[in-house]
Formats: sequence, C-alpha cells, structure tokens
Amino acid sequence: MGKKPATYADLEALPEHVVGELVAGELYASPRPTARHASAAIRLSSELVGAFQRGRGGPGGWVFLGEQELHLHQDVLVPDLAGWRLERMPDVLETAATSLAPDWVCEVLSPSTRKLDREAKLPVYAREGVRHVWLMDPQTRTLEVFRLKDGRYEALLTHTGVAPVRAEPFDAVELDLAFIWGRTMS
Repeated sequence: MGKKPATYADLEALPEHVVGELVAGELYASPRPTARHASAAIRLSSELVGAFQRGRGGPGGWVFLGEQELHLHQDVLVPDLAGWRLERMPDVLETAATSLAPDWVCEVLSPSTRKLDREAKLPVYAREGVRHVWLMDPQTRTLEVFRLKDGRYEALLTHTGVAPVRAEPFDAVELDLAFIWGRTMS
C-alpha cells in the first residue's frame, strides 16, 4: 500500500524552528536559513524594492514579499523571495498565505534545500506559470536566471562572482552582487 499524502495539518504540526512545505503530497521540513542565506535574501530585496517597488531609479510596478506561503493547488511552497507585478497584486495581502502565483521567485540555495528547490519546486512553479525563477547560491556566489518558455524553464544566465549584473525581469537596473553576497558594506 502507498504512503498517505501529507496534509496541511502535518505542516502545521512541525516545530517553529523549521520551514515546512508540501510538494506533490510530500512534507518537506527544512531548518531555518543560516545568517548568510538570510543576508543574501534581504540584500537582494533591498536592491529590488527601491527600483521596482518604490520606483526610485527604476520603473516600479512590483510588489515583493519574503517567505510568503504560496498555496498552489495541492502544493504549499515558501520561496525566499517572491514578486508580483502591481497590476496582478495591487495591495499587500492581509493573510499569511496566497493562492496567487507570483511572476518571479528567488530561491536562495543551501545544502539542505538545494535538491528541493531545484527538483521538486521548479516543476510546481512552471505548472503555475511563474514566469521567472532565480536560484542564488551565496556559498558559490552564483546567480542562475530562468524564464518560463512552453511550460519549461530555459536558463538565461548563470553568473558567478561579484561583478554587477542585469538579469530578467529586473534588467532595467544593475544588481550589485558584491553587496548581495555580503562582500561590501556600501
């Protein structure tokens, strides 16, 4: 007999010090992110919010949320960062979760989540029509940029190091990867 699919009640029963996600009926429990992981996510969001949410030095038109619980049909995912075009999400939610798939997600890779992020979550994002996915690895200082095409992700860019970069869908501004990786304090 097959294993019983995990439920939202299983996710709620997890201890507070883990991040729980449900993908294809399987419960994934990951440790809270390390400081380096969290720092990369917050630094990336600081680079994006000014130009793309506030419209300072960039086009505006986006809403960003960190660790937003996404209820995408039977799956419950928690990307490190997610962005919605303003016309799709004109107001920030009053709830802890949303069923509105983002236009962009960024997963900050760590040894404990690398396989989950790449193998289990990417197909869900593709199924839900998330147009852009970024995978960031602060340990190797690598940014991978993907765009959804014909239901699958195509790699647009793999950038390693600290040189500034422009990456879809935020290529209107240059991202300071040295800052994002925590190599400079400016």
